[in-house]
Amino acid sequence: MQLQNKTVLITGGASGIGKILARLFLERQATVIIWDINEVNLNETITKLSSIGNIIGYTVDISNSEQIQNTAKKVKQEYNSIDYLINNAGIIIGKYFHEHTTKDIIKTMEINANAPMLITNEFLEDMIAKNSGHICHIASSGGLISNPKMSVYAASKWSLIGWSDSLRLEMKKMKKNIYVTTIMPYYINTGMFDGVKSKLPILDPETAALTIVKAIEKKKRMVTIPGYMYRLARIGQAIMSINFFDWFTGSFLGIYDTMEEFIGRKK
Repeated sequence: MQLQNKTVLITGGASGIGKILARLFLERQATVIIWDINEVNLNETITKLSSIGNIIGYTVDISNSEQIQNTAKKVKQEYNSIDYLINNAGIIIGKYFHEHTTKDIIKTMEINANAPMLITNEFLEDMIAKNSGHICHIASSGGLISNPKMSVYAASKWSLIGWSDSLRLEMKKMKKNIYVTTIMPYYINTGMFDGVKSKLPILDPETAALTIVKAIEKKKRMVTIPGYMYRLARIGQAIMSINFFDWFTGSFLGIYDTMEEFIGRKK
């Protein structure tokens, strides 16, 4: 059991996919550290999952670089180092671009794109020093296919995918035993995308979370959920004209209309 007695840090670990991942790692006898901005959810999650194994929580706003640094320092003081880092936390506004405020744009990029880099930067040096570690970034198929009412979200996830795989290549070039996995799921039924209507199946959270854990266990590099999404995006964009790809993706698959009735997670 490769996760047994390992330390796993999960951002956004008090709800949605992050909470399910926390449980799955606990079931594999890992020590789980969760970061979340919602203190109530954080405490409820710890109470619920503590019967399974060792789980610890920190309240942190990952859009705040100072809070990231201070919380990472506490983790390293108390646990020395972590073995697995799961950058899972994310937000979506779900509006046309011109309807975004400056705050909407900055906050989305801070949480979805900047925070994974800043958090990884806090722990990567220790992983390099011990020549061991695994970093997993929960991106999105929205980082592969453009979509109306997702422009800033898509920008943040395109950024995350590009940086994540570049980091993987850097570790490979440096011959370090540090693995990087980039996950690109379709819509997951966690509440984050409430109101979305899709011809393609919306993902079951339990199934998606288990796929993520198995991808980490197998040290996979880039994983879309479902698996055909990467081929659909990359091959389609390579061989189709923009007009035909827009018709195929927008009209035939209906992806460009999925956000029309978006509500999102209730506050």
